[in-house]
Formats: sequence, structure tokens, C-alpha cells
Amino acid sequence: MKKIIPQRCAVIENRRLDKAGWYYRLRLSGFVPSRAVYPGHFVHLKVAPGLDPFFRRAFSVSDFDAATGALEIIYKVAGRGTALLREVRPGTMLDLIGPLGNRFTVPPKSQTAVIVAGGVGLPPLAFLARYLIDRRHDPKTVFFFYGGRSKEDLIDLPRLRRMGANLILCTDDGSRGFKGMVTEAVIHHLSQFDDRRFHVYGCGPEPMLAALQELALVRQWSGEMSLEAPMPCGVGVCLGCIKPSLSAPGSYVRVCHDGPVFKIGEVQL
Repeated sequence: MKKIIPQRCAVIENRRLDKAGWYYRLRLSGFVPSRAVYPGHFVHLKVAPGLDPFFRRAFSVSDFDAATGALEIIYKVAGRGTALLREVRPGTMLDLIGPLGNRFTVPPKSQTAVIVAGGVGLPPLAFLARYLIDRRHDPKTVFFFYGGRSKEDLIDLPRLRRMGANLILCTDDGSRGFKGMVTEAVIHHLSQFDDRRFHVYGCGPEPMLAALQELALVRQWSGEMSLEAPMPCGVGVCLGCIKPSLSAPGSYVRVCHDGPVFKIGEVQL
């Protein structure tokens, strides 16, 4: 693998995706990756020029065009760093490192991909769905469950619908789609199918991932989850993102270094 070094890329879009201004799509040009970019990878981004804030922020890659070097992330304004990022204008040069971390595996075409996204867990899974379909996985064998607290948390729906996968929307308050938790929607919609065919992918809030992992273990589904955690260093040095290991009791994994993608049953949630 090539040495990973910081590089500067130009902002070409930083567009609001919802009426309230919480979700944004950031597109950068001129990204020359140190290795091939796959769904599951993340980048470590300096969210504003200068030294304030000092630490970078980790963002999953939501799309990448290798022909043009256009990199996309989707983020939610949740703290000071992302609030500063929201103010960045096209033409600004931002510093980033990546791609970092590991990737989702691709299931055999005989298996049904069950993709479960909760809230801001959407970006890497939207990239994954496109990746699978571009590689001739039948969209009919891709189920994309996307949940949020309300309809305002469901973003980028036109792009998801264009993929042609089985898109199932759900909200806690019933304002759009299935009313209830996204894992409840999975049980409701997939009960008619043969469990052995499923390969599950998840990304979202930790309680959602814990429920999804428990469901997958009970049903004996294979699968993987991308975890979210603070990643001040992004390379496994600071230990700010450790999680207890289930596969090696008494030890820990570093989400940024050993993940962020882990097999179902590998990490305690």
C-alpha cells in the first residue's frame, strides 16, 4: 500500500439536503487516493482552514468517481466541527487523509443483500448499494431499509430510488413509511423469505446496530456493520475509539484501525 499522506482538495459543492439545514452533501475535487476507494472506507478531514479545530473529523465516503477524483461525503451538523464545515464555500481548499479503514465484502450473487441504514449511517451504505448494483447484482436482490426519527431525517431519496433496489422507508413517528424501528421493519418485510439467503449490512446509531446484531445472530444471518466512534487520530494511535471484542473476550478493537467494518458478532455493542 502506498504511504498515506495529507492532500488538499477543492470544495466543489457543500449543499444542504434538508429544509432544517442539518444534513449536507460535501463534494471535493482532485482527490488522489493512496489506494482504491471502496464502500466502508472513510477519510480524515480537516473541517476548516487553520488550526482551529485542531483535530480532524472522520467521515465515511458516500461516493467516489475514480475517473475525475471527485469525492463525496454526507454529514449531519452535530457539533462545533460540523457546524464550521457547514460554512465552507465552494473553492475552499480542505486538507484530508484517506482512504482509511477497511471495506464491506461483496456477497455472492446468490445471496440477498439486506442493507440497514439508520439516520446518518446512510452514506457508506448508499455507496455500497450503488457498488453492488454497478457490479451486476440484481437490484431485486438488494433490500435497502432506511430509518429515521421522522421524515425530516430521511435524505437523498431520489438517488436511492434511482438505484432500483427494494427501498423500505421507516420512521419512529410514522411520518413516512413503516412506523417503528428499522429492525422491526426488517422483521416485518423479510419474514416471508428464506433466512439463509441473507447477508446483512448495517450502519447507524449504536442502539440500532446492537438490535440488528442480536437479530442477525438469532436468525443466523451473515453480515457486517460499520461502526461510528470518535476518531481523533484516525490511525489507531490515540485509542479514542476502542470497543470491547466479542470474538476475543477481554481484548478491544480500534474502530479506525481494525474497522470501521466488523463482522456480525465481532464487537460488543
